[in-house]
Amino acid sequence: MISLAFLTVCLFSRLVHGGTTIWSGNFDSYSTVADFDNWSWSDEVGEYQWYIHGSQPTADYLALGPDFKNPADTSETQGLKLTIDSSAIWNSDGMERTELIPQTSQNLGTGELFYHFSLMHEATNPPTSSYEHQIFFFESHFTELKYGVSPNTSELQWEIGGVPQWSTPFIAGTWYNFAYDINFSGGTVALYASTNGDPLVQVMPATAASPSTNSEDWHVGVLCLSTDTAQEDYYISGVYIESGPITTAIGNGSAPAPPPSSSSSGPTAAPTTSAPTSVAPPTSTSTAAGPLQTQWGQCGGAYLVHNASIEN
Repeated sequence: MISLAFLTVCLFSRLVHGGTTIWSGNFDSYSTVADFDNWSWSDEVGEYQWYIHGSQPTADYLALGPDFKNPADTSETQGLKLTIDSSAIWNSDGMERTELIPQTSQNLGTGELFYHFSLMHEATNPPTSSYEHQIFFFESHFTELKYGVSPNTSELQWEIGGVPQWSTPFIAGTWYNFAYDINFSGGTVALYASTNGDPLVQVMPATAASPSTNSEDWHVGVLCLSTDTAQEDYYISGVYIESGPITTAIGNGSAPAPPPSSSSSGPTAAPTTSAPTSVAPPTSTSTAAGPLQTQWGQCGGAYLVHNASIEN
């Protein structure tokens, strides 16, 4: 007879370790930032296309190191520090941009896929709220994160087709984990989110959208509608795309063999947040509750609330 405990473990394992990785942006594929320069249109090598950046050396815009990743991410040994500043002008388009694009032969725009990433900034070289920032976006902008936009310029805001859907305070030293749940066949997008080491939970349900991609237009990085900002640093890890069911554990994309370890300085870990609590269906869609707002979503027939207040 199969025990209840065994079934519980199996169910938990399926929820936390769910899907199949179809593209991994694991930064352990790169020994140094100079490796990003090996990619070109005539020699498409590596995990990322690297052409959307300013005129200075790559090391001015990208840095690798173990302190640049979410400490909860055990699938890779190093993360990425990504920088924009007044030199980060690409193609004379009047915007500051430092962005990577997945390099893959996989179809990243079919069926239902989960686009994962973790994002953080520190108190040093933080983003300015005076200008609009577009973060981890698609070329058609059918879904993306934004910062420096109304109604609250100090919050990270998730949008569908330019329409705000969800937001959370963007607090220095806190890791924000996301997965875009994109149903290319069904024409919907949902959002999963958490902070620091907490498992992802659905914070917004599937919502009508016009998802599309040519598999090389997901911008892993930041675009700022300015040409004169001070230096801004962003820390990124856990970037991968999987088919369902979703993996809710942080940083569980396929990991290549790590390069030799290197030392660097970077962000420090933030306190761990509280776990989700099962509650009755809500009467409103959101309530502010600290770094990650209390947001509602349906998971397996039950509604979940994720209250991630953090003492600072």
